Amino acid sequence: MAINKLNPYIMFNGTADKALKFYEKALGAKIEGLMRFGDVKEVPSKPEDKTRVMHALVRLDAGEFMVSDAMPGKNEPTESNMHVCLNFDNVDDMTRKFDALSAGGKITGPLQDTFWGAKFGTLTDQFSVNWMFNCELKKG
Repeated sequence: MAINKLNPYIMFNGTADKALKFYEKALGAKIEGLMRFGDVKEVPSKPEDKTRVMHALVRLDAGEFMVSDAMPGKNEPTESNMHVCLNFDNVDDMTRKFDALSAGGKITGPLQDTFWGAKFGTLTDQFSVNWMFNCELKKG
């Protein structure tokens, strides 16, 4: 059987709700299937954990990723060698979203023309998620 889809799943330590709101604004993301720990009776949770995000699907045009807070009482590492790569077909749109997503974070590689014929840049957002932005430049 072949793999038919690959979805990054980003884990947070109680900040998933803030991250989702930020991604809606910065990237124009659509949030679907938002479920909180308090929504699931089979998963016991303390009152302070009931609003934590258990699962959400984040749609970005043709792409998607999923988001969750760590299980109550557990922490996820906040540093990683993973990057979520966003491929664009419009440099202006990419630049706007790069600037918006970098707010409160750190640009690790500014947007610039590359040897492979694209404009490319990297950043770590305010939630410690690493992102790559890539837009193939039109030839000719």
